[in-house]
This record gives sequence, structure tokens and C-alpha cells, in this order.
Amino acid sequence: MIKEDSSTKCWNEIGTEWIQKAQTNDFRIYYIMPHTFSLLGDVQGKKLLDLGCGEGGYARELARKGADVTAVDCSGSAIAYAIKKAQEEGLPITHLLQNSNHLSELGDAAFDVVLCAMMLMDVEDLQGTLQEVFRVLRPGGSVLLSLLHPCFKPPAWHRWFQEEDGIQVRVKDYFSPAEWEGQINGVEGKVIYRHKTLSEYVKAFVQAGFVITDMNEPLPTSEQIEKSSRIEWLTHIPMYLFVTLIKP
Repeated sequence: MIKEDSSTKCWNEIGTEWIQKAQTNDFRIYYIMPHTFSLLGDVQGKKLLDLGCGEGGYARELARKGADVTAVDCSGSAIAYAIKKAQEEGLPITHLLQNSNHLSELGDAAFDVVLCAMMLMDVEDLQGTLQEVFRVLRPGGSVLLSLLHPCFKPPAWHRWFQEEDGIQVRVKDYFSPAEWEGQINGVEGKVIYRHKTLSEYVKAFVQAGFVITDMNEPLPTSEQIEKSSRIEWLTHIPMYLFVTLIKP
């Protein structure tokens, strides 16, 4: 049974709008997804959990690459869309409607890899989510997660500016607010944003039992910049952070 916490309520309310937005978002399609697949490497034959799968774009590509994929999300509309698209493509993906901090249908040590793509900064219960990820991951298994960079993107008072000499970020207060309502461009519904400092994330990973093995702020390639001029911003200041964790 789905618990209607603030994260679940939020993403159920904007799920349909976000599905459409996800099909055209340049940062997601041309920058985040390619770097994610590059960092994951060869997934052929691996049991992989796509946690917070949204409309299923990552899950479908990973299934095409030969992974045995289970895709989980708290949004009913997102899961329904993901199931429909996977069926249309004949991709054998298992889809589950579950809260990220209560993966009751998944067994212990069931996965080789867990992907948390652009979702941990949205969950209400970060520690509970990390504990469940630790539980369902086999010893020696890895987690790849991506986040809005906590130093340069949120909180609400951060502002990005296009100046004559390039992009600048103005940070008014790195430590607050911890939670606020905002909007995604092109999505009418309100989104609950949450902010944690970089050290808070690191402590949460360690407290859950993980070892941090890698951290990346990838520079965009020239090919990515050619596909969207906005991606050139990321040659100056990182908007996204990629972290790799291992379960000892």
C-alpha cells in the first residue's frame, strides 16, 4: 500500500505534466542520461533496480542494454505510462508502485545495481530510502545516484544569471530553507523542493552503511553542447552531481 507522504502526493499531482516535460527536457536527455549510462557501464545480465523511475526512460534504455530491470515509483500515472511504453516496445521490465522508503515487494540482496536518478533530493524520508536501498542491494553491489548539485542549484534563494562574461550563481544562504514549494518550467503544478548540504548527504550515505567510491561533476561534451546551447552553462558551474556508493 502506498503511503501518501508529501513526496508521493506531490508527484502524483504533477505526474502527467512531468511525463510530457521529460520527453523534451534538454538537460535530462542530452546530459544527465548519457552520463548516467556511461557511469553505469556494461549492465548486460545484471539485476538492476531503477528507483524513482518516473516515466521509465532510464529503465527502458537499460533493458535494451540487457539488464534485468525492476522499475519503482510512487506516482501511479508515471508507472502506468512506463508500463504502457515497455509493453509497446516488448521490454520485459517489472514495474511496481511503491514508496522508496518501503520496498515491501522486493527481497533482501536482490539487486546488483540500484539507480537513483534525480530522485533522492525529492524524497521526504531520505534515511529510510537509503536503508531500503541498502537492504535490497547485494553485498558488493553498487548505487549510482544523481542530484541537483546542493552547492549550486537549490535552495530557493539561489539564482542563476546569464551575464556578458558567462553564467554566474548567486547564493544567499546555503543552509536554508530546507523545504519550499516551487515550479518546474513548463509544469503548472507545485513541486516540493528539499535541500540538504553536501555534508548532510555524505553523512546520510555513511549512516546507511555505504562506502562512497566516486563523485563526478561531468563537463559536457562538445556533442552535447551542439544539441542544446543551455548545456554550455555546465562548462562553468555544475548543476548536477553524480555519486557512486558500494555496499560492503
